This record gives sequence, structure tokens and C-alpha cells, in this order.
Amino acid sequence: MMPIHELISKIKWDPNEKPADYFLSYYDRILKSLIEFRFDDIASIEDSFIQLYKEDKLLSIPFHRIKQIKKDGKIVWERKVDE
Repeated sequence: MMPIHELISKIKWDPNEKPADYFLSYYDRILKSLIEFRFDDIASIEDSFIQLYKEDKLLSIPFHRIKQIKKDGKIVWERKVDE
């Protein structure tokens, strides 16, 4: 399995990929559930964090909390959820 940082970079920079086709899910420790967002919703990628706006708040999601990536509704990358 490709490391998460490599896959995120590939989705972002590979001209053969369409970022709009991808959805990522991160584990929310408070809600104890996976939260899905579109790759296109990412405001920036810095070091090992994804920055995105949710309800007018800037969230910083570390790569290790990304648990799933889907393309066209199919899981293409997944990591076990640690509760």
C-alpha cells in the first residue's frame, strides 16, 4: 500500500488524476466516527497536515488521522481506525 503522503501528492500533482473524483475520510475522536470530505475542499497541504474549512473554521488534520480514500465511490486506500 502506498504511504498516505505519496498518494495525496499523486492525486494533487499527477495530470492523469482528477482531484474532484476523490473523497477522504478522517477519524473524529470526539464524534468517534469517520468524517468524509472532498479532495477539492482542501485549502492547503502543509508538512504532514491537511488544512480545510468546515463551518467557517480552519481544521488541521494530520495525515495519520486520514483513514480512508475513495475514488468514484470505491475505497482505494484504507488504514485501520484506532479508537
